[in-house]
Amino acid sequence: MMNNKSTYSKTAIVYDWLDSQGGIERVIPILIKEFKNADLYTSYYDPSKATWAEKYTIKTSFIDRMPSFIKKSRLLSLLLYPYAFESFNFSDYDLVISVSSSFAKSIITKPQTTHISYMLTPTRYFWTDENSYFKNPVIKKIGRIILPKLKKWDFLAAQRPDKIAVISSLVQKRVKKYYKRSSVVIYPPFDINYWNNIRSSIKYSNSNHHSYFLLVSRLEYYKKVEVAIEAFNKLGYKLIIVGSGSQEKKLQKKANKNIEFRQNISDTELAVLYSKARALIMPQVEEFGMVSLEAQFFGCPVISFKNSGAIETIIENKTGLFFDKQTASSLSSAIVRYKSLSYNLKKSTQEYGLRNVERFDKEKFIYNFRKLTHL
Repeated sequence: MMNNKSTYSKTAIVYDWLDSQGGIERVIPILIKEFKNADLYTSYYDPSKATWAEKYTIKTSFIDRMPSFIKKSRLLSLLLYPYAFESFNFSDYDLVISVSSSFAKSIITKPQTTHISYMLTPTRYFWTDENSYFKNPVIKKIGRIILPKLKKWDFLAAQRPDKIAVISSLVQKRVKKYYKRSSVVIYPPFDINYWNNIRSSIKYSNSNHHSYFLLVSRLEYYKKVEVAIEAFNKLGYKLIIVGSGSQEKKLQKKANKNIEFRQNISDTELAVLYSKARALIMPQVEEFGMVSLEAQFFGCPVISFKNSGAIETIIENKTGLFFDKQTASSLSSAIVRYKSLSYNLKKSTQEYGLRNVERFDKEKFIYNFRKLTHL
């Protein structure tokens, strides 16, 4: 039962795993700071890939002590995650916020502890991307046995939070469809002051200006980076891909010489890439799309798959374009169309991008989240 408190004495933040740096990883530090330096819990922590978390005290599950090849494989450790999150003890906390695209929402709390889940999406393995993760014939057979039970467990786990907030209307519909739960949309925060400070520190040059397209993403199955690689292999335009993930080596093998991969770059380096890029490419079904806001902030138009939460962050024909099918040919057509509109679209993104980003300002996120905890 949810407490009707205006303040909480002790708060915990729970996240699925700490092994990357992406859009949502910018949210967690804000929550930790706003809720009295909340304690951070997760299944496992890879300090080499989540350097942003090194200043926090992190409490991990038994998965963190397992061999690397197990804990770093989502599928090999799939059956362990329910036990990992259910084993945490939150008796000392009166507020727990789970930030989850999979298992963190499954934590068990006592009636006197308020549990709010900030849901990034219902678990992809079970509901929206099953075919992407269970493509191997052997794994597919195993999946037929274990998935029905895991989906049942996941549904029950989604009933545990007292309140659910989601990052977009797209996710809100999924939560209603798969979990039969109502939720409130709280868009992730865009820290305008932070990015303004970075922009003011950049020394621009005209070299390689607008000579490439940009893709910023985790390199995972569901991000559909291979769609962009196939399109740019045929078009021959330069593409810079920023990110890392389990599909990294596979994607590098597919890419022609006009496609360049970069990892572990600073936000200042990323800002320069946004500023000089022709456009940002987003081939994935993005639940929200923080990178689209970052791009628009730096005057970079976005070319995105339409059936995505990105429609909530992009102003069509002013800060970006959409393509209808998640295929290389559909993306290629959008890129060709963009080339004929590039001058006007670049100019309008510089005009409307910052104004659009202000809708997602950090202070609005903090206000809405605190309002939710006080209900």
